[in-house]
Amino acid sequence: MKRTLDILGWVGTGVVVAAAALALIPALNRYAEYSKPMAIVGLVLVLAYTMGQWRDIAGMFTRRQARYGSLSVFSIIVVLGILVAINYIGSKQNKRWDLTASKQYSLSDQTRNILAKLDAPLQIQVYAKELDFPNYQDRLKEYEYTSKRITTEYIDPDKKPTLAKQAQIQQYGTLVFNYKGRTERVTSDGEQDVTTGIIKVVQGQTKKIYFTQGHGERDSGSQEREGYGGIVGALGRENYTVDKVVIAQSGSVPDDASVVVVAGPKTDFFPPEIDALKKFLDKAGKLLVEIDPPEKADSPQPANLIALAHDWGMDVGNNIVLDVSGMGRLIGTDASVPVAANYPSHAITQRFNVLTAFPLARSVTPVSGGVNGHTAQSFIETGPKSWAQADIAALLKNGKPSYGEAKDDKKGPVGIAAAVSASSTPAPPPGKPGEDAPRPETRVVVVGDSDFASNAALGIQGNHDMFMNIVGWLSQQENLISIRPKEPDDRRITMTASEQAFVYWLSLLLVPGAVFGTGVYTWWRKR
Repeated sequence: MKRTLDILGWVGTGVVVAAAALALIPALNRYAEYSKPMAIVGLVLVLAYTMGQWRDIAGMFTRRQARYGSLSVFSIIVVLGILVAINYIGSKQNKRWDLTASKQYSLSDQTRNILAKLDAPLQIQVYAKELDFPNYQDRLKEYEYTSKRITTEYIDPDKKPTLAKQAQIQQYGTLVFNYKGRTERVTSDGEQDVTTGIIKVVQGQTKKIYFTQGHGERDSGSQEREGYGGIVGALGRENYTVDKVVIAQSGSVPDDASVVVVAGPKTDFFPPEIDALKKFLDKAGKLLVEIDPPEKADSPQPANLIALAHDWGMDVGNNIVLDVSGMGRLIGTDASVPVAANYPSHAITQRFNVLTAFPLARSVTPVSGGVNGHTAQSFIETGPKSWAQADIAALLKNGKPSYGEAKDDKKGPVGIAAAVSASSTPAPPPGKPGEDAPRPETRVVVVGDSDFASNAALGIQGNHDMFMNIVGWLSQQENLISIRPKEPDDRRITMTASEQAFVYWLSLLLVPGAVFGTGVYTWWRKR
């Protein structure tokens, strides 16, 4: 009988160890479903052995050494209990610190904003080889920590081909997002791509942005320095679709337009085009107008566009904004590129704290008291060591900025962008489907520069995010207003041949030699 109980005890211990291995070793995770029943069987066998040997066990505790041993065991159990409690509390109250200079392991403000607005469970399925699971877990754990509504599942298409086929998986490394019956896929684990997938599956539909053409505006498809190809690519990553429209030909703004962008026209709009924009705004339209300063002192002004901006409470100045603060030197520019670092309070600039620069900008300021009931608000202003110079001819002639040469000069801070909104008329009837959606509004933004969003200027810290925030506010998607994910910095150390040789000999001889010499000296002193 005793021999049988001994066998049961050893078998039970072995089964418990095997169950722990199945649960903890990643290579054996395919059998993890068997770990729990195996652990139960093993514990039952160990318990049977213990019950059969109860007399021997009780006798052990009557000895003096056993009592001391029991006290030690009890102390160990208490310490283990404390450790288990600390780990349990730590799992429930998660706190992480990212000590990298570029916050490489932290989610961006935009991602956090989007995750905070989730109102239903979001499932992320990762279809990759099992050996690659840890690479995805490092990234997606950040999403799980940020939102309790997110769950992740890791699937090896080779081991579960049926699930992969149902999910229409074409390649390894595909992430599938499931939210409210909608599905989206991405094939990268970078934060920008993962967040883009979440934006698409959460919104369920795309917003369409139209760039006007026909007056020398920026080309939304161009990859040249002055083109807008870079920012259009960014719009696509945030679930916008982009198209062009020649209002002079179409006669109206397309019905599916969410936002119309007038990006730096060289000539003025015709009155029928202005009327088409007004009709668009009357139907809760959204308009972004970027008006550059004149290239020459005698260049004609886009009077019709300036009048449209004035109708919405914004005054577009006939000047060039100059900045002599020296901040431009930080990004390799001169006084003709005003830099903004502090922003008036507005939804567009909420939690926005990075530099933006505007090559050759003109002032855009709210009209005091408003116009037609429209009261605009400035959201980008230059620093105090700047001004708007009205004498463009003198500036272009001698190239030397000087304040006060014209009576119309405006001392800084100078506003170079303003925004206004108004309730839609007629308002949509309450109680209809989609009543949780934002109430339709007419929204207009005017910026005194179009260069800031061009391919040449997108490398400046905040220009990309500023343009995207403007479009996010115009399209009434405030959850997209934030600082977006940045690519990790390349922080490699580049050394010359002599520096490499120094490091080599330092690690091979000098440091070990110093340790050895210290030991010899200590031995000699004691001797």
